[in-house]
Amino acid sequence: MTLALGQLFVFGFNGTKFPDDARDLLKKEQASGCILFSRNISSLEQVVELNSSIVAAAGKKMPAIISVDQEGGRVQRLKDICTVIPSMEELARLSKSSPDLCYRTAALMGRELVSLGFNVDFAPVLDINTNPDNPVIGARSFASKADDVARLGAQFIRGLQGSGIAACGKHFPGHGDTSVDSHIDLPVIHHSLARLREVEFVSFKAAIEAGVEMIMTAHIKAPVIDADHPATLSHKILHTYLRKELAFDGIIVSDDIEMRAVADRYEVPEMIELGLRAGVDLFLVCQDTQKTALAIETAHKLVERGVISRSQIEQSLKRIEKLKAKYIGEVCAPDLIQAQKMVRSAPHLDLFA
Repeated sequence: MTLALGQLFVFGFNGTKFPDDARDLLKKEQASGCILFSRNISSLEQVVELNSSIVAAAGKKMPAIISVDQEGGRVQRLKDICTVIPSMEELARLSKSSPDLCYRTAALMGRELVSLGFNVDFAPVLDINTNPDNPVIGARSFASKADDVARLGAQFIRGLQGSGIAACGKHFPGHGDTSVDSHIDLPVIHHSLARLREVEFVSFKAAIEAGVEMIMTAHIKAPVIDADHPATLSHKILHTYLRKELAFDGIIVSDDIEMRAVADRYEVPEMIELGLRAGVDLFLVCQDTQKTALAIETAHKLVERGVISRSQIEQSLKRIEKLKAKYIGEVCAPDLIQAQKMVRSAPHLDLFA
């Protein structure tokens, strides 16, 4: 039986309409779904139409993951459409006088995203903001203390998933104490294993206990565990610590493999081989649809040659199928009228009035 290896990939594309090359990735290559960015979004009506096109292209047999980075603060791809959410740092401050605010905020976000046709949000950030010179995390993190991030991150996950959106904690093993942006170069964290367990791992452990569906890898190197490869491509980091020590059995998703931290150091075929060996279930390819096609082709070759075992792939496919059954269920396109009623509705706007 041929494995649907396209299901291991979520891809991005250009434009505000669903292009033919993207449609082919869903229909012919059986890619798992799409991620939308600001470049794909112009209005509520347009998003509903675009997501309806994605639903139709994928069909009912292998429905599409439709995902987005909607964190709050400076990372809100739907900022001009959905209720504006403060940064996680600000949300943490506001939560001091309203203990369940983080949960209610995430539930609000989830309801709006569901109405627009999304089923996955790559949030929350679980990195601990311990480095004031960090150019990429900062206010995206809830706090500089691990226990605070753990508590608020778990609230956020429960609120988001309770409203019908799969949450994704990011970026394992922890991007908080870095001074380099992994979009641009490869960060290195020189902490001991004891420090990682005491600080960086704490929020991910809490997220797993809260039932988080997905955890995203970081394109960072942690030499105390693996001096050769960044976390996304490291079996030692993902298998030994995330799968075994932290007992995570959900979907491990890579950060975008087109980010320069990895793309400047590895070709696509090498990244896919190392990533699969490491234990990645789902890869993000956020820009180039041709690279997505190459990545899927590479996965087929690796399995055909026996480099990657069928049993490992089957495990990943089962995780993805389980997530889709839970957060998509019966396939249907988003309803424009319902979306218009839900998004920026009075109760949502009142939360931060």
